[in-house]
Amino acid sequence: MRGDGVRVRPVAVAGRFYPDDPDVLAALVDALLAKAPPSRHRARPVALVAPHAAFRFSGPVAATAYAHLSPWRGDVARVVVLGPAHFTPLRGMALPTVDAFETPLGPVAVDADARAVVAGLPAVVVDDEPHAREHAIETQLPFLIRTLGWAVSVLPVVVGDTPPTAVATLLSELDAPGTVVVVSTDLSHYLNRAQARERDTRTAAAVLARNGEALRPGDACGFHPLRGLLCHAADRDLVVDQLQLATSADTGGDPRRVVGYGAFLFHEATGEATE
Repeated sequence: MRGDGVRVRPVAVAGRFYPDDPDVLAALVDALLAKAPPSRHRARPVALVAPHAAFRFSGPVAATAYAHLSPWRGDVARVVVLGPAHFTPLRGMALPTVDAFETPLGPVAVDADARAVVAGLPAVVVDDEPHAREHAIETQLPFLIRTLGWAVSVLPVVVGDTPPTAVATLLSELDAPGTVVVVSTDLSHYLNRAQARERDTRTAAAVLARNGEALRPGDACGFHPLRGLLCHAADRDLVVDQLQLATSADTGGDPRRVVGYGAFLFHEATGEATE
């Protein structure tokens, strides 16, 4: 807790997954976003899928996703960020009790109104422990700050072993203009480069088809939140676009043992690409 009484979740992976110096971090994220292809869609994004590894490896793919939020700065007021539980065994979904998540760039407000809306759902608990060491949500925050600015608030949701329908219910409760969903997930883990490309291509096909039943736990560390988003997307009849597939070998990692990354955009059917 800070001296002003605001309860803040401290950073867990600054200095390891991304720079802990605010100026260096801001410059890095801005440079990644500047290199990303610009959005060609007229419709506001409803959801994104982005990776959460060290920025050295997954940053270009994450930036490809977040570049689609930049045109909507001022229109997006809330981002629901769902990530897997890497460290804490969890059944259901965990919301934090804190008022903000710290970042080297400054604190990001937790949306208390959104938390109150979904805190009573059967699959939801309010518990800070699953958030304490978790990097999947934390690594999204610098991109959100640099694309959407400080007016945006977040609802961080750690998703453990949870039926996709339960995740979709949470998303539908928060579905409103001005709200965007981000699912933070990497794809295949520790295959060689050729095997990873084959596995991730199959995973991407399932995502594009909004077919969560075709996914298996080894396809993505964010298996549970991703399947929930696909269930929600099918219910909403959202269009899914594949923005990029890559692996850690593309940014200097060992090609014999890679991690896969994917960026996907979910939007309304009226969001046609421009020429």
